[in-house]
Amino acid sequence: MEAGVAFLLVVGLPLLGTPLIYLVGRLVERRKPGLNPARWVALLVLLAAFYPLAIALQVILDQGGPVSFSLGVIRLQLDGVGALLATLVLVLSVLVTLFSGPYLNREEHQEKFYALLSAMVGGMIGLGCATDLFNLWVWFELMAIASYPLVAFHRQTPAALEAGVKYLVQSAVGSALVLIGIALVFGQTGTLTLSAIRANAPLTPVMLAAGALFLIGFGVKAALVPLHTWLPDAHSQAPSGISAMLSGVVIEAGLIALLRALGALFAVSQLWGVFLLVFAALNMLLGNLMALRQTQVKRLLAFSSLSHMGYIVLGIGCAFAFGAPNAAAGGFFHVITHGLMKGLAFLAAGALLYAVYIANGKHQPLMVDDLDGAATRYPLAAFTLSVALLGLGGIPPLAGFMSKWQIFVGGFETRQTWAIVLVIFAALNSVLSLGYYAPLINRMYRHQPSSRIESGQPVSAWMNAALLILTLGVVVLGFWPSLVSWLTQPAAQSLLALLGG
Repeated sequence: MEAGVAFLLVVGLPLLGTPLIYLVGRLVERRKPGLNPARWVALLVLLAAFYPLAIALQVILDQGGPVSFSLGVIRLQLDGVGALLATLVLVLSVLVTLFSGPYLNREEHQEKFYALLSAMVGGMIGLGCATDLFNLWVWFELMAIASYPLVAFHRQTPAALEAGVKYLVQSAVGSALVLIGIALVFGQTGTLTLSAIRANAPLTPVMLAAGALFLIGFGVKAALVPLHTWLPDAHSQAPSGISAMLSGVVIEAGLIALLRALGALFAVSQLWGVFLLVFAALNMLLGNLMALRQTQVKRLLAFSSLSHMGYIVLGIGCAFAFGAPNAAAGGFFHVITHGLMKGLAFLAAGALLYAVYIANGKHQPLMVDDLDGAATRYPLAAFTLSVALLGLGGIPPLAGFMSKWQIFVGGFETRQTWAIVLVIFAALNSVLSLGYYAPLINRMYRHQPSSRIESGQPVSAWMNAALLILTLGVVVLGFWPSLVSWLTQPAAQSLLALLGG
């Protein structure tokens, strides 16, 4: 299989599979109520995408450069950043599909869930490969449109509908601002191709305004503080598998869209890196402070995502501001580890939510008090959630510690005062985060079982399988972080190439 064809299949299979998943699931459900094969069709489609992805990745590693595909004026390019995003998206989406079968077994129209999940996956992969601003916006919108109904999937719950509307409105405003920014860039340069803009962007106030619009518009989806207000509601009200996707890869995809756009305007101003570092500090601090006061488990994890986006942006911001390759590699490493750890945290919390509420026919949020004594009845779910929380808190030798450490070392290597101050600030925030991670673990192991835990239902083997695979990833990458250096180093090099480095 040629590299270009393989690359096209990586993007195309999830998109082509979307109508197939819906139609097969819908038709079978109508003929045989209670039997919906949409989940298995989605699983086959997503697993099939790994084969062409492996071919494309091998070409990238062999030739040391990107793989591209052109169709008329549309050109897609799989570079290091796109390869990292595509790999993480496919891995997490397969595990979410495995997990979601029993989780949704009481829900109607499951085919819609899996079809939209596949479409969202295709949108994210395409977003990571766009080479011009307009197609970057189109892929960004495809990802967003697929995610809106998934957030409000439990439409019978008023809180889920409210979260879906809030997410829709704020994302739509952000998309409109991005579109205005694209129009300003086109008016100034006469092109939308990222490489051409990078080479010819004039130093004008209009281009600065376009960059500001990109920062705000894409920053909404990337959950940069104070543009984050949709996130805690959306992440907490969505089905747990979608919470894992939103936190593990969707906000990271929004950040990558922002990096593509700002990279094209890097010559216009050197302040983009400063802005990113300011956002990093705000995200880390506000995310941790807001998480400390939460009484719902999924809202706590959602605010934790704000903090971890701060660590990622710290590494990327050091690359923008100081040209630090190791900080960039650390930032991309944290994209991977955060995707795995937060995916594990949301799925483990989702397994407990399923056991104590959903399996009993109730749609209620999982409260912190509900975790009391969870380890006695659900030892695997409690253990995997503990591993995820300890990793997110940066406890060695788990994956979260290693990625944070690489970011910190990369920041110190810049020898810039503000970068070193921010690294120290980030380390203190990592310690602060244990103030809400540790009590959750303590409740599961040292408290008497709550009434909810005692009356809970068994957790499915499919759920446990997804939790075990993610736990293995978090532990293994903590001991051997070099296992993903073939993804993080090319991603860092691609980012520096965007900036002309």
